[in-house]
Amino acid sequence: MKALWNGAISFGLVSVPVSVVPATERHAVHFRQIHQHEGGLIGRVRNLKVCELDGEPVGLDEIGRGYETATGTIPVSDADLDALPLPTAKAIEIVSFVPAASINPAVFGAGAYYLAAPDPIAARPYVLLREALSRTSRVAVAKFAFHQRERLGLLRVVGDVLVLHGLRWPDEIREADVPAPTVDVTEDEVQAAVAVALAEAMTTDTLEGIRDHYRDAVEKLLAAKAHGERTQAPEAPAPVIDLMAALEASVQKARGARGETEATVHELGAKKKPAKKAAKKTTGAADGRTPRRRA
Repeated sequence: MKALWNGAISFGLVSVPVSVVPATERHAVHFRQIHQHEGGLIGRVRNLKVCELDGEPVGLDEIGRGYETATGTIPVSDADLDALPLPTAKAIEIVSFVPAASINPAVFGAGAYYLAAPDPIAARPYVLLREALSRTSRVAVAKFAFHQRERLGLLRVVGDVLVLHGLRWPDEIREADVPAPTVDVTEDEVQAAVAVALAEAMTTDTLEGIRDHYRDAVEKLLAAKAHGERTQAPEAPAPVIDLMAALEASVQKARGARGETEATVHELGAKKKPAKKAAKKTTGAADGRTPRRRA
């Protein structure tokens, strides 16, 4: 795949030449805006860019960028942006190393890129940086400039390759200003144990096999409409009435999907009530209390 950018990782006084290639691709179904006329005719709706001064259409090669101020518009060219004195314009600058577990997933933004060593000379510093990250279980926070703006990124190791993830800036992350539930689940250890069992039964080591069912459904809808057929709407899920029954059924389903035959969860810390004994005249029985067992 053709590299999007060629430069270097600035790692202290070490420079690691790299080539940047996309790590993701989109498979979404794309729709067009249409105008439906009487008689079944369909016309495509197109966006037309028009100059507000003369009302004439403007081609893409005639469109530039500008910044609005109180006194007017300041034109900004590609040459102006390319001449900005940014050290990240030619390099991915590592600013710190942090524990991988300390990263808030909310900071991950759009864009993930594989970093390749473009030649044998770049192989040794590339591997040294990779080993430094792997052996310390850390990720590198870096700054880089893509698409005429400086961005925050995260460097981590995936397999034997360095991957650069685009991050949001810290001031772009909102505080969790939402009410938190205050239910005390420790009062029912059985439900808590079954919930843990469900999480364990649904644990996987990879995301392989997870599909975009919405895209599959859209493709089936388009195929059916192309042949004049109709599709059946899915049934709404039934509301959960018995939480414990729903948890146990979910554990059985998850374990069955993994090929496990044993699906009972009652052995996971569930406290069994002591069996009732025949009434005896013992201390404490007269006042209605159940006598305690001796160990």
